Amino acid sequence: MATPDAPLLRALRGDRPERQPVWFMRQAGRSLPEYRELRVGTRMLDACLTPHLAAEITLQPIRRHDVDAAIFFSDIVVPLRLAGVDVVIEPGRGPVFADPVRTADDVARITAIDPADVAASAEPVREAARLVTAELDDAVPLIGFAGAPFTLAAYLVEGGPSKEHLRARGMMHADPASWHRLAGWLSRVSRAFLDAQIDGGAQAVQLFDSWAGSLSPATFREFIAPHSRAALEGIEVPRIHFGVGTGAFLDDMRLGGLADAVGVDWRMPLDEAAALVGPDVTLQGNLDPALLGAPWPVLAAHVDDVLARGRAARAHILNLGHGVPPDTDPDVLTRIVAHAHGELEAGELEAGELESGARA
Repeated sequence: MATPDAPLLRALRGDRPERQPVWFMRQAGRSLPEYRELRVGTRMLDACLTPHLAAEITLQPIRRHDVDAAIFFSDIVVPLRLAGVDVVIEPGRGPVFADPVRTADDVARITAIDPADVAASAEPVREAARLVTAELDDAVPLIGFAGAPFTLAAYLVEGGPSKEHLRARGMMHADPASWHRLAGWLSRVSRAFLDAQIDGGAQAVQLFDSWAGSLSPATFREFIAPHSRAALEGIEVPRIHFGVGTGAFLDDMRLGGLADAVGVDWRMPLDEAAALVGPDVTLQGNLDPALLGAPWPVLAAHVDDVLARGRAARAHILNLGHGVPPDTDPDVLTRIVAHAHGELEAGELEAGELESGARA
């Protein structure tokens, strides 16, 4: 397991380590050819719940990119699967639920499931985390993660992916009691999933609220923040809270100071974000994923700009403003890490001419 001096853990405490901490959301899998080869013939949720596969996929980016943290390979709907909810991940579409949760009776049905069932069935998650932490060196911690209550509810209520999450947002106002019952249950489900990863050795956690940007600030504060806070409250490892499109209520993403770090998407410069959240929280982000396909000098200048703006925060973890697009050239990610670590300059190395030591 990583020592307290690991760069990522220092940054989460508010220190500025000599080595700039870097990791990427969706770095486990997605763009890696070794991931695609390993996944042949295995469905996504089956891979997530097969310990040796989940561990190997988690470790692949560490070997290839030299990032400063491993992010546990799983999916935000895995805890719902562990709770016995009928969900599949359809390739090219995403999570699809056989029985959407849209009425008060639906909410009563699903919340009758004891979140302790997630903990009881999560041994594959604990074992995968144990396998990962046994392989990591003392400078690289494992980050556990879970979906935030709103993002999980958005899938559950819609029955699958949606652009505007109209049914989920509508439930909040049409039937607030059912909404709070559902979101409260989801916060306990997410917490059980996080606890399983911590039991396996995760030394930090991140709560993902991918769809929070569809909410108004007032709606987030009333209907979402209390449940996200409940998912993280009492956790004894550092906590990162990330949402997409949350610039309008970025300070609320601190969850009343509960979050040690707030993730920022690509829309808001980090110096502006630092002015909003104040001096007692670390910022994470916020490279624009669209620039991963730009010429290297353009991308390197963008990395430098993000790093410079990140100095306005108490500490900064370099990451993307969202996840790695699946068609990303993995060598680009390796070059970003090397550049952030001071191992190459913007004008060095033509495409494909990575130093041999940067390869897996």
